[in-house]
Amino acid sequence: MQIILKETVKGLGYKNDIVKVKDGYARNFLIPKGAAIMATESNRKVLAENIRQVAHKADKIKRDAEILADSIGDLSLEILTKAGESGKIFGAVTTLQISEVLKAKGFEVDKKIISFKTDVKNLGEYVAVLDFHREVKKEIVFRVVAE
Repeated sequence: MQIILKETVKGLGYKNDIVKVKDGYARNFLIPKGAAIMATESNRKVLAENIRQVAHKADKIKRDAEILADSIGDLSLEILTKAGESGKIFGAVTTLQISEVLKAKGFEVDKKIISFKTDVKNLGEYVAVLDFHREVKKEIVFRVVAE
């Protein structure tokens, strides 16, 4: 079944994307939640008109995302956490911790757009991906060190 996403769904697509999903996923989860509508011919025409009207607004959002990504630059973060003798940390580093460290450095980044390439459960260097926009992604390196 093809659907039109009304909001960004992580792992599936961005707002206004037309994606193909299994019927049950669309009918039982996405459509009742309000995250998608069926991709009928009339809904596709409405989508095309809406996209045409907000094209200039989307350009501004993309420019703002690019400016924020450029201003972050090659920033390297340090996350302090409690760790055992073997270097294994208690719990795991979360996207909220990365967001708070970025906020302390003067960058407002929502935790929802941050993801990790691997689980962060040991001391060491890791990479976080900031997904500002469908075309603007930024990778930052952060180190997890013991307190």
